[in-house]
Amino acid sequence: MQTPTPVLIHRDSKAWTLQVWVSFALAVFLCGVGLAYLPGKDLDRTFMVMGYFFCLSAAFVLAKFVRDNERAQGDGRVADTPMFRVVVWGGFFLAMALTGWGLMRMEVNDTYKAFLGVSWLYLISCTFTLAKTLRDRHEADLRDAASE
Repeated sequence: MQTPTPVLIHRDSKAWTLQVWVSFALAVFLCGVGLAYLPGKDLDRTFMVMGYFFCLSAAFVLAKFVRDNERAQGDGRVADTPMFRVVVWGGFFLAMALTGWGLMRMEVNDTYKAFLGVSWLYLISCTFTLAKTLRDRHEADLRDAASE
């Protein structure tokens, strides 16, 4: 009888996890400060806050969608319908495009636009990294539970 090969469960280091959370918190803080002190019309501020939240939620949904479908393909299954693929990718690109358009059309100083733009892209980048880190931990926890 052959003994089963132990499954190596990779976990992120505590330092990596801390860095991911600190980066995400910093990105949220920078975006919040930029939006809180955004000069101009109330409608512009409201539009930008909605755009940032739309982008943030669309990035989390896209990260989950990609990961679920990658795993399903490895198992030979189909995770989501083609229409849901259009909704997820379309929602992400629409959120990014509309927020970028709103940022570009605002009548504020170019330096302020640059700050908002960089902090917004930093937020989206940190969102994908956080989503991956959380999903990796969840999958490692599931494997731990299954191996016990």
